[in-house]
Amino acid sequence: MINHLVRAVPNLFTIGNLLSGVFSITFNMNGYLQMASIFIFLSAIFDFFDGRLARRLKVNSEFGVELDSLADIVSLGVAPALLFYSLEPPSIFTTIAFVLFPTMGALRLAKFNVKPTRGYFMGLPITAAGLLMACMGIFLYSNALITIVLSILMVSPVRIKKL
Repeated sequence: MINHLVRAVPNLFTIGNLLSGVFSITFNMNGYLQMASIFIFLSAIFDFFDGRLARRLKVNSEFGVELDSLADIVSLGVAPALLFYSLEPPSIFTTIAFVLFPTMGALRLAKFNVKPTRGYFMGLPITAAGLLMACMGIFLYSNALITIVLSILMVSPVRIKKL
């Protein structure tokens, strides 16, 4: 019984990540853009701890890895893209950036799941990209060029040291 509870703890953090992303989207749809940004930050906090807890408790699982990626796409891919889209005036660049950000984030997560790295990330992690978008959202600022650059960096061959 205790073993089942311990195994569930990291996944509960992952669900916290997902729910924070859903709350971000909900606040965004209701016009509370800064609150939407705060929930993206909260998502990143949950994301920071879920994998660490799984490793610390020695309860890593394929299920956990997949759930984490799905949560990350929503909370650190779609939610920041929607925040950006709500702040930026409509244009072809806004649409391209809006589509690229979660798409490149999903590709980056899939690539990492298939070929994990040790000691470094290949490409900008979706968490870092999502947090940069949330930072801009706190100040009610958005920029299509920055969003496109972040999207490209997520799938780039740039090595970034893990914290």
